[in-house]
Amino acid sequence: MRPVRMAFAGALLGTLAVLAGCGQSGSSSAPSSPAPSAPAASAASQAGFPVTVEAANGKVTLTKKPERIVSLSATHTETLFAIGAGPQVIAVDDQSNHPPQAPKTALSGFKPNVEAIVAHKPDLVIVSDDIDKVVGELGKLNVPVLQEPAPAKLEDAYDEIADLGAATGNRAKADELVAGMKAKLAELAAAAPKDGKLTYYHELDQTPYAATSGTFIGQVYGLFGLTNIADKAPDAAGGYPKLSAEFVAQADPDLIFLADVKCCGQSKDTLVKRPGWKNLSAIKNDQVVQLDDDVASRWGPRVVDLAESIGAAVAKASGS
Repeated sequence: MRPVRMAFAGALLGTLAVLAGCGQSGSSSAPSSPAPSAPAASAASQAGFPVTVEAANGKVTLTKKPERIVSLSATHTETLFAIGAGPQVIAVDDQSNHPPQAPKTALSGFKPNVEAIVAHKPDLVIVSDDIDKVVGELGKLNVPVLQEPAPAKLEDAYDEIADLGAATGNRAKADELVAGMKAKLAELAAAAPKDGKLTYYHELDQTPYAATSGTFIGQVYGLFGLTNIADKAPDAAGGYPKLSAEFVAQADPDLIFLADVKCCGQSKDTLVKRPGWKNLSAIKNDQVVQLDDDVASRWGPRVVDLAESIGAAVAKASGS
């Protein structure tokens, strides 16, 4: 029995003892309903299983509700806790820093070690990428794996949340989360001024690499009617073009969003030192937005937080 469950059991026994004492005092009370038997409770927890989920690695069938989940994706760790599957998660990778109570370990999603993963005795492993063929290697050991890669659009992100809900027995909460995200994003988009004139640059790193409107992150910006300068980059077809300092200077975006703050210490002060950037409109007008790197790079529940940051910046730039 895990410590949390032991604490819960102790509290429950204490409550029953108090109630029993009250009953002996002579006060009248309605008879309590008998508690469900252990087999009945177990059957209830397994409702909806077996279940088959269509993931990037094909159809994955889970015969029973997983209770020892290992997440090797920071995004999916956030989602698991947001849909109520946190108590089922026994280990997460070294990049999973949210929420704080996630059981962070030395496991790596970028350099997965099958032996280290299996040591946790998981009944479900969740990954974003099949690095070093970890999906197949775990499959050989009969460990179920869901591969849910970075999405190309918002609907794909919603589908992945639904997949995790189905796979963990938290389908209703996953549906509720998706509905809430959609409603909040629609609300933020509707409140934003859309004159179609504001341009922006989203910086992934100081190389600088950017993201076009055709990417997941670009679609989030698209909700606010912004024009992405990276769409006109020479090598924009892949979605993540490497821009030159001259290209950005010539485009002169109204807004600059930095997603390389925590990792690389970027700010308006560092941008000023780049060749030809000190006179950019975004810098002169104080429209450089420092994003949370983690929030800006993940596609889970905190996409709403990213959208809120974008919406606030658009309102400021528009004078709203």
